[in-house]
Amino acid sequence: MTNALDREIAVYLDHLKAERGLSTHTIAAYSRDLARYAEYLRAAGITEPCAIDRIAAAGFPIQLAAQGLAASSVGRMTVAVRGLHRFWADEGITAINPAQMINPAAPGRRLPKALTIDQVEALIEATGGRHPGAPPDQIRDWALVEVLYGTGARISEVLDLDVEDVIRMLADETMGLKFTGKGNKQRILPVGRFAREAMQEWLVRGRPAVLASRATSAFFLNIRGGRLSRQSAFNRILALGHKAAITQEISPHTLRHSYATHLIDGGADVRVVQELLGHSSVATTQIYTLITVDHLREVYRVSHPRAVE
Repeated sequence: MTNALDREIAVYLDHLKAERGLSTHTIAAYSRDLARYAEYLRAAGITEPCAIDRIAAAGFPIQLAAQGLAASSVGRMTVAVRGLHRFWADEGITAINPAQMINPAAPGRRLPKALTIDQVEALIEATGGRHPGAPPDQIRDWALVEVLYGTGARISEVLDLDVEDVIRMLADETMGLKFTGKGNKQRILPVGRFAREAMQEWLVRGRPAVLASRATSAFFLNIRGGRLSRQSAFNRILALGHKAAITQEISPHTLRHSYATHLIDGGADVRVVQELLGHSSVATTQIYTLITVDHLREVYRVSHPRAVE
């Protein structure tokens, strides 16, 4: 037999489906989370919405965390509970909203996984593009890795490059390369000698061999002569990582993380790195300083005679 608690949760789920138009998948997720909330309340002897006070509502995420649930799961369930109580208060089912002051748990901050400099070199070597007589796809992969790591640009920004932009940059050693980032914001990034050399080789030896139509303005091409897609670029970096025996997860974004981490490790100011990455807030960039601190702490731990625990 269902009690008042279960009935009113069912009313809320019907509201989400009929009036909010949420998908079946989302409704199922809400249903599971709220069923767990109802189980928690019943264990506390609560079977009616009006009997839920602020202490009872606040105890739910605390119990979930104590049971070892990930912060993301606790946060998701807390959002579901807050929505439920807001609905009940708005509909007059309860006089108050006891979950109003409960905030979802902040998810743990995931640090970017940067490659070591030796791993970057191994990745570049795995392309095979630097060797004489390398086929076009290997030269392209070489240029792609060098540009991603050498500029820190997003993969979408790199794949949006057109031939004219690259030719202008290569014609002047002091000229940077123009990228268009999020929100159509443009920035000009310096390009080092290694990336320039790889781009020159792709432009002169690799790209003409696969160019299907002179009307194609894209700089990076697939083997059929069209603009290289994000998925294809992702697959190429993944394959190169395996070939280079890099065991950690790797993607084009890993090279952007590595670029930023190595700059800050080398002494670059965080605000300069912010501009290079195209971050709108320095707070986004400061996560890389945490990596550097962790690195320094580890060096200290293994190097200093008084650091041994």
